[in-house]
Amino acid sequence: MARLKQGTATSAGGIVIRFVGDAPQLVVGRRRRERDGVTWTLPKGTPNAGETTEQTATREVTEETGLTVAIVEPFDSIAYTFVQGRTRIHKTVHYYLMAPTGGDFASHDHEFDEVRWIGFDDASSLLTFETERSLVARAGAAAAGGPFPGARSTPLESPDA
Repeated sequence: MARLKQGTATSAGGIVIRFVGDAPQLVVGRRRRERDGVTWTLPKGTPNAGETTEQTATREVTEETGLTVAIVEPFDSIAYTFVQGRTRIHKTVHYYLMAPTGGDFASHDHEFDEVRWIGFDDASSLLTFETERSLVARAGAAAAGGPFPGARSTPLESPDA
């Protein structure tokens, strides 16, 4: 059997958090993929030439969710491996905690079929990938640990709010 080539990739994304009353919620998106069927994931994407990870995360979250966002603080990174063609790719995704500042889910791009707010308690059963479930559990603990700067206490205008 032929050995796979090795490659690396980097992406950036966000965990967008709002509070409804005292309950934190985050944004997730659903996409259809041939190999995985339907997946529920966090918004993330690949940098454009010359972009910082912060710029990539903000742009990708806005494109994929329709929301405008502000980075509250850098958060954790996750790493995983997948095979694409004949190459095994080791990918690192850098995440930021974010607060919504405007926008609307109706403006999300084609990468997600659906975008919605969910409670942190629902993330462990809805998110497809364990790396993201663990990340969100840590983010939920961080958000619950005190006031989340910049988070809205009332829902944004959104068909899914």
